[in-house]
Amino acid sequence: AVLWYGGHQVVQGHLTIGELLAFNVYVALLIWPLRMLGMLIAQAQRAVASAERVHEILATAPAIVDKPGAVPLPPGAGEVRFDHVTFGYVPGAAHPVLDGLDLLVRPGEAVALVGATGCGKTTVARLIPRFYDVVSGSVKLDGVDVRELKVKELRQAVGIVFEDTFLFTDSVRANIAFAQPDAPQERVEWAARRAGAHDFIVELPEGYDTLMGERGFSLSGGQRQRIALARAILADPRVLILDDATSSVDPTKEHEISAALADVMEGRTTIVIAHRPATIALADRVVLMDEGKVVAEGTHEELLATNATYRHVLAQAAERDAAAERDAAAMAAEDVAV
Repeated sequence: AVLWYGGHQVVQGHLTIGELLAFNVYVALLIWPLRMLGMLIAQAQRAVASAERVHEILATAPAIVDKPGAVPLPPGAGEVRFDHVTFGYVPGAAHPVLDGLDLLVRPGEAVALVGATGCGKTTVARLIPRFYDVVSGSVKLDGVDVRELKVKELRQAVGIVFEDTFLFTDSVRANIAFAQPDAPQERVEWAARRAGAHDFIVELPEGYDTLMGERGFSLSGGQRQRIALARAILADPRVLILDDATSSVDPTKEHEISAALADVMEGRTTIVIAHRPATIALADRVVLMDEGKVVAEGTHEELLATNATYRHVLAQAAERDAAAERDAAAMAAEDVAV
């Protein structure tokens, strides 16, 4: 429209060609800043919304805090005891997640918690570092109710490797030394070796100084888990919790993680939440849970031979793994076809 009207004015002698050209240049120079202004306004709106969300999170008071007169964590070897613990995520629920649970994990013992989805295994792991408080009963670490302990010291004494490993956008070294930022390089490498991670780390472009992408997207599932395990080893916790730590690892490569786990678990109080036989077999004792209670105990071989429920739980887990492998293979085939 501008060109049509301007051309008409030139034909009528009201404008020169130079004036029309200059006008179009000025319009072009004006449009770009206006577009940029619109983009900046949109970005500012997103930034304000994000800042409000961050402020909301930072301003949230923690639900679990030190009680008045909280005591330091006394020396101990890592005994964990659940005394008739009842707990539910919904207050007053008719069916609590844990219902009168009694469980003893002796110092230096490795115990595997096994059961169907929803039986309370992960809840047990969350109650030890006091992510939640029990409704009734008590959870004790080395004879002291965790509610009586200073929260910071309690959580420093409990190391957890989750199923969904969280890695920061930082160097490999910083991720391993997260709990001990001032740890010397020798200690970081020692932890990585124990976790079976050192060999692949040194092959990265910059070794331990390699910057990892968000959540470690450039690494395989097994590599991410080994870095998370190295982080837990360097923290040297009194109690180590492995919450389905091998579930995201390719079953064909699970033996690589299992060897590292066996080394780390030796002599350390360890609670393993797992469904794969290779991981369960690493434990000294297997505890079968159902509906928030302990229904059977023994070694992996004993329960496999004598308990139908245990065999059923493992069979269901194997079916899920097989289905996941088939889906992964199908997706890979589609990618190749494309």
